Amino acid sequence: MTRMAAILVSCVLLLAATSCHGLKYGYYNRRCPPAEFIVRNVVGNAIRQNPGIGAGLIRLAFHDCFVQARSCDASVLLDPTPANPRPEKLGPPNFPSLRGFEVIDAAKAVLERVCPGKVSCADVVQFAGRDAAFFLSGYKVNYGLPGGRLDGRVSLENETLAFLPPPSFNLSELVESFRVKGLDVDDLVVFSGSHTIGRSHCSSFSDRIGTPPSDMDAGLAAVLRRQCPANPNFNNDPRLDNQYYKNVLRRKVLFKSDAALLTSTETARKVVENAAIRGRWERKFARAMVKMAAIEIKTPANGEVRRNCRVVN
Repeated sequence: MTRMAAILVSCVLLLAATSCHGLKYGYYNRRCPPAEFIVRNVVGNAIRQNPGIGAGLIRLAFHDCFVQARSCDASVLLDPTPANPRPEKLGPPNFPSLRGFEVIDAAKAVLERVCPGKVSCADVVQFAGRDAAFFLSGYKVNYGLPGGRLDGRVSLENETLAFLPPPSFNLSELVESFRVKGLDVDDLVVFSGSHTIGRSHCSSFSDRIGTPPSDMDAGLAAVLRRQCPANPNFNNDPRLDNQYYKNVLRRKVLFKSDAALLTSTETARKVVENAAIRGRWERKFARAMVKMAAIEIKTPANGEVRRNCRVVN
């Protein structure tokens, strides 16, 4: 076990009862009692108007946590400035596909009216990802999440390619990209399950639908060839559940990184378990989200609570 993984495991265990690295369950109970309710209410309203935005919020939480040295610090929200014209949100893994920024803005605006200067944008991002999973799963993914993250002041486009795993990665590359963040193979398989929702762009899987055929189901490949180069969305039913794993077993998935889960005995076994055991994936997803949201937390020396999530104070 790496040092980072050991720290994260220790934090997850400690958080069940107390705090770790400044994170604490009920962190806003006194600082801003309605904070989590406000975020959930804004997220719920947004998803009722546009269910697809929920997938964007879950992906936003993941992308914010995965960039080196600025993890889970809302650096993905920072807009371009003359001093920094190329922040994370303009990196190829994020632009133009990353969505949900306006939902974070809406929640933060309410929070600033009710509790000015108290709730960080980093916490809003993670609460929003949690709440999106809650609504999209039909309330089955429901978990407490500690608060107390601080917002970072640095955001660099070039670090997105270095640390966000692309859909073209094979299994070894995926495992390594998770390992350096203190996450393990089980976390990799669990987070892949969120691919059951959201949009997919042809450029992300065009190498798997040409001729000769790949390991993709032939019927799905034929449909995709007819649809591209448009941007198809084969996930019009925005339910967050274990259907993804059933699709993997049927080879009805888009990305090379999805198909890669069947290339080892260990990950293939986990796919089968998540597909077959009712409620297993939902429990594991909740646990993995808490673990991820504790990655590399900022301290008062290098973090702040932004007033506006798009710019540093």
